[in-house]
Order: sequence, then C-alpha cells, then structure tokens
Amino acid sequence: MIGSSTQYCHDDTIICGVDEAGRGPLAGPVYAACVILGKGHCIEGLDDSKKLSASKRSLLAIAIKNHAKAWAIASASVKEIDQFNILRASLLAMKRAVESLTVIPDQVLVDGIHSPTLSYPVRAIIRGDSLIPEISAASILAKTERDLEMQRLHTHFPYYGFDQHKGYPTRKHLVALERYGPSEIHRKSFAPIRLLKFDY
Repeated sequence: MIGSSTQYCHDDTIICGVDEAGRGPLAGPVYAACVILGKGHCIEGLDDSKKLSASKRSLLAIAIKNHAKAWAIASASVKEIDQFNILRASLLAMKRAVESLTVIPDQVLVDGIHSPTLSYPVRAIIRGDSLIPEISAASILAKTERDLEMQRLHTHFPYYGFDQHKGYPTRKHLVALERYGPSEIHRKSFAPIRLLKFDY
C-alpha cells in the first residue's frame, strides 16, 4: 500500500519524486523520470513499477502524463554508463530529468540510498517507490519509457531478444551473447560482456 508524501513535507510543499529504470541490464541506456503530482491528484493504483504488470504500467503512464502537475524523462547512454559507471550514469539521468522540469520543486525525493546533486533540497528514501506516490509515478514512467526504447532497439538488434528481456541477463540473452558477441548497445564495462573477450 502506498504511503503519503505528506510525512516528508508540509501540505503546500511542491514534491518531486524521482526514480530510475535499467541499472541491472547488460544493454541499453539507463532511464530516469521525475513527477510532481500536485495536491489532490486523481491517479489511483500507483505502486513500485516492478509490482505492476506491463499493461497496468502502460495505463498508469498515460494517466500520469495526463494528470500530473509536471513530469520529465531523461536517460544516460551506454557510452556514459561505460565511462562513468552505472551508478553515476543513473544519477546523471536523474539530474537531467529534474533539471528539465517546467515546475520548480520545493523538495526532491529519490528512491534508494543515493541521490543526484541538485540545486533543490534532496532526500533519498529507501523503498520510496513503494511508499511515496510521486516516486511510484516516476518509477512507472522510467520503466515504461525504457521498455519502449528496448523494443525499438530490438528491431535493430533482433538476435538478442531485447523485446522479451529488455537487456537483462536472462539465459537466452547470455546464449545469444556467446553466439553473436556484444552489439554496440551492450555495456562493455559490465563483467559478463567484458569477460567475453571479443574484439569490438
């Protein structure tokens, strides 16, 4: 059950929730989203995106985009992941998302234990995607947007099954890597790719 963000702020505070999607996969960019729901929002069913079916996430993503006070989505590329490491790339995507908002937040609440450096007050909330509606909404937008990107990338790299596993290290994905080697969108700094020792 989703808790209330009012325990972290006063009633008139503009709260921005932030979350990322795609830290664990072996391929593709990492995405982040931020959402300001505003007081009295009418979006029901918000929860950690991992607890929702794909169809439910898609419906909620539409509702969030239509009814939230403000929202933004950003990403960090595979090149940036390999250059900076996945944590720093995730924080970079979060920073990009928040800084592209059209509404200035009073406080930014981020899922997890790490938070980006911003010009606004920031607080990391463990299990925030299950506790804070704004973070849940951000979780849903980040996940749905990244899934759409992996579906698109599947059309360019069909051998790996990105449309099914979205780049995560499933058995099918690992078998495809052994057979075809990594593509240009694989994270070459990640051990399962780096240890293949292909020339690329």
